[in-house]
Parts: sequence; structure tokens; C-alpha cells
Amino acid sequence: MIELHGPAQALLVLSLAAAGGLALGQIKIAGVKLGVGGVLFAGLALGHFGLSMDPTMLAFAREFGLVLFVYAIGVTVGPGFFESFKKDGLALNLLAGAVVVLGSAVAVGVHLLGGVPLPAVLGLLSGAVTNTPSLAAGQEVLGQLGLGGVSQGQAYAVAYPFGIIGILITMLVLRWLFRQDPAKAAVAFEQARAGHFQALQTVNVEIRNPAVFGARLRDLDELREMGVVLSRVLHDGQQHVVQADDTLAEGDVVLAVGPAAKLSRLSRLLGPTASVDLKAMDSGVVSWERQVVTRSEILGKTLGELNLRGGHGVVVSRLNRSGHELVPDTGLKLQFGDMLTLVGPPEAMPLVAGIIGNRSKALQETQMPAIFIGIALGVILGSVPIALPGLPSAVKLGLAGGPLVVAILLSRLGHLGRVVWFMPPAANHVMRDLGIALFLAAVGVKSGHGFVETLVHGPGLSWVGWGVLITLAPLLTVALLGTVLTKLNYLSMCGVLAGSMTDPPALAFAQGLAPSEAPILAYAAVYPLVMVLRVMAPQIIALALWAG
Repeated sequence: MIELHGPAQALLVLSLAAAGGLALGQIKIAGVKLGVGGVLFAGLALGHFGLSMDPTMLAFAREFGLVLFVYAIGVTVGPGFFESFKKDGLALNLLAGAVVVLGSAVAVGVHLLGGVPLPAVLGLLSGAVTNTPSLAAGQEVLGQLGLGGVSQGQAYAVAYPFGIIGILITMLVLRWLFRQDPAKAAVAFEQARAGHFQALQTVNVEIRNPAVFGARLRDLDELREMGVVLSRVLHDGQQHVVQADDTLAEGDVVLAVGPAAKLSRLSRLLGPTASVDLKAMDSGVVSWERQVVTRSEILGKTLGELNLRGGHGVVVSRLNRSGHELVPDTGLKLQFGDMLTLVGPPEAMPLVAGIIGNRSKALQETQMPAIFIGIALGVILGSVPIALPGLPSAVKLGLAGGPLVVAILLSRLGHLGRVVWFMPPAANHVMRDLGIALFLAAVGVKSGHGFVETLVHGPGLSWVGWGVLITLAPLLTVALLGTVLTKLNYLSMCGVLAGSMTDPPALAFAQGLAPSEAPILAYAAVYPLVMVLRVMAPQIIALALWAG
């Protein structure tokens, strides 16, 4: 007979929970799938029927899985996080903050009107919002007040699974009431995002304004102010790459690249749209290529410092970064993976490739040292105590908040010396899926022991009811009123709801609704503030009710 102990037993239990749960998550009921959330329920079943593992290994699997998941999320959203936050950050955080405040108010009402003991109420609040750091903060403050007890952990275990279900129910109710189509919401989000980042267009302009006849391009300050790039010029029937010392003559045709709104201003400055297309003309002396930045020595350098135009006669007409087209002005710093559209002499293209790297294979290589350095920095940041006025103990971002914040900052930074904070999409998806599966499997196995016993005997069923109330009341209120008042994109609202509960499984479910970054960006935008509020809430409630 085969006997498994220690690591082997832990791997077997986690693998069974993950495999069974992922299979369960693919089953459609009324057109809806649990997705990765099925791993939690598979873990609960295994725990209920006695499959267990070493508690230390269980805790490690749970926390390590959580770190992998949130770090991968941070790397994904980092490049566009701050632009998204500046655009909608205030509204998103107000919605998420409202969920926290309303949930805390309901919990206080459960204690005062429902007669549920304070330790159990704090456990219900932490479980109903699926926030383990909140549970730890509540345990600490209760210990300081001499009110500790096992009821807090039991209440947390009872409320946690239904906390996840409540978020999913809210997303589905929102979808049904407002007739939301996730696929259309994804398209609408990308269109709005494209408008925010001002997608670049090209136009051929004929020089007809006498005010610019004979003017050198370097002397036209209006061009720099517009953020428009001139890449080619047709002069006396010959096409060549635009140089800063070129002078404009009547009848010349220039090819301009820039935002549509700016290009219309350019036509007023230089002249009308030309009848010829310089890109379609085979001049033999001008070609174009797309090349990718992969050479570590030039990371952080500006396009002006490279001076490709002056050194090789090559113009950078477009720069694509993380799916967004940027105007390639001279002050723009290069990052790993930037895709440059180059216009210049054919013989200069290999020389430029040697300068910027242009090694496409590098985009598929995982920078493992950077991942481990980032995780280590995230763990350190999450462990730093943050002292807040009026609280008896400091709060921490924890293993969920620290790695997320660090990943956002590092992926935004791009590189540090030769260390590049870049992760191929395939590697990111594997890391994200593995992390959330480990986390949910561990949580399910741990909660499964005694779960049915707690429900059947004692106050278990009533706690379930109170937990459902704490979960659904604030979520439904904010989701419905927020959608009506703000007209927020459905997928973004789902991200806010998941972020307001700091719930990775709910985020994974929202991502499964449609292929879009909308839920991730909204989740990351509200997560830091919500995490602090979630940690503060049980401490404030405990101090207020204890003093009262």
C-alpha cells in the first residue's frame, strides 16, 4: 500500500483540488461557469472528507500562490496603471471605498441589532469580504483588548466561501439587470482607451502656405508643440527621409504621423492634403521596418540621445509600447519591448538593428532573476508597518498588497541597469493561473475541516446568513447605484467590485467574462486604498464598540 507524507502528500492534495476544481469550473449552469473559483469548492470537499496536509505547507502554498498571482497581475497592469488611475482613479476609489464603509456599517449593525459577539462579527466581516489581512488585524486588536477567541476564525471560515459567491452573484445580477454584454463592454473599453492614448494616423500634406516657403524644419516650433513627426518628403520628384535642415518649398509633399486632432492643425500650418501617397511610392532610397528594443545598453536612453536621424538618416515615425502608440519625441525614454517604426535608407536598417537589439526571441524569454528580485522586494514592502493615527497597532500591506504594488512600480520603471522588469505574456498567464489555483486549493482544504460541523451545530447557519448580508448589501448597493450614476464600463465595475473585496478569485472570474484588461486595471487602481481600509476597519470597529 502506498503511503504519502510531508511534501508528497501536500502536492497530491493540492493537485487533486486544482485539477478537480478546474474541471468543475468548466461546467456551465444557466450559461455561467465558476472558472477558477471551482478550485475553492473542490478544496472544501477534499477537506471535508478528511484529506489534509501539514499546516505549515498549507500556509506556504496559500501565501506563495497569492504572491504569484498578485505579482503577475501587477506586471500586467503596471505600464498602463498610472494613466488609467489619472483618468478614472478618483471615481473608482470612491466606489470601492463606499463598499468598505457600507460593509463595515452592516457588520456593526449585526453586532448591535443581531446580538452576534464582537469576535464573531469581526470574523464574519473578514470572511464576507474575503480579506485575510483583515482577519489578522482583527485578531491582533482583540488580543490587545483581551477579547480573543476561536469564534472569529470559525466565523471567517463560514463566511469566506459565500463571500466569493456573493461577488459573483453581484456581477451576474448587474449583467442581467442592465443587459450587459461583456464582449461589447470589452470593445467599448478598448475604444475609449484608444481615444485616451490618441491613436496615431498618417497624412500626406502638400506645402501651399507661403508663410513656410523657404523655412527650415528645425525652425518650425509649431511642429514640436503639436507632437507631430515628419518622416518623408517629396522634393523635385525625389523622395527622401526628412532631415532637420530641410527647407520647405512650394509643392513639396511631406508624410506626417500624429494624433488625428493634431494632424488637422498641421494642414492649416503647411497646406492641404496631397493627392499622392508617399508610402505607396517605390523610391528605392527610402524603406520602412518595425524593430523591437531588446538591447539592455540603450534602455532608459532617449530617442534624442540615440540620434538615429543624424547618425544614420533614419526617422522613428511611431513607437508602440504595451499596445499603445506614442508620439516618438526626442525626450521619450526607451523601454524593453518598445516597437519602433523606422523610415530611412535600406542600408541603414541593419545598423539600427545592431543599436537597439531587434531580437524578437528576447520577447519570449522569461527574466527569472527579475521575477525573484521583484517578489523579494514585494515581501519586504508588505512587511513594513505603517503607523496610522488613532490605531493601537501599525497596518501592513501584507503578502497580497506588497508584491502587487512593487510589481506595478517595477513594470512601470521598465528596467534597473541590466535587470529588465519584463515578462512574456505566456509566462505571465502561467504564473497567474498557477498562483490562484494554489491559493484557492489551500484555502478550500483548510476551510473544509469542520466546515459542515460549524454549519449544522451552534450558530453556524445564522452566521452564514449574516455573512451573506455583509457581502451582498454593500456590493449590490454600490454596483447598482454606481452603474446608474457613473455609467462605468461593466468590466471595469466588475474589477472595482473584486478590488473592493481584495478578492483574486473574483478578479479571475471577471477576467473570464471577456478578454480585456478593464477588470485588472480597475482592480489594481483601487487595491492599495482598499487594502489599507480593510485592515483599518476591524481595528476601528473593535475600538469603537469596546469603548462603547
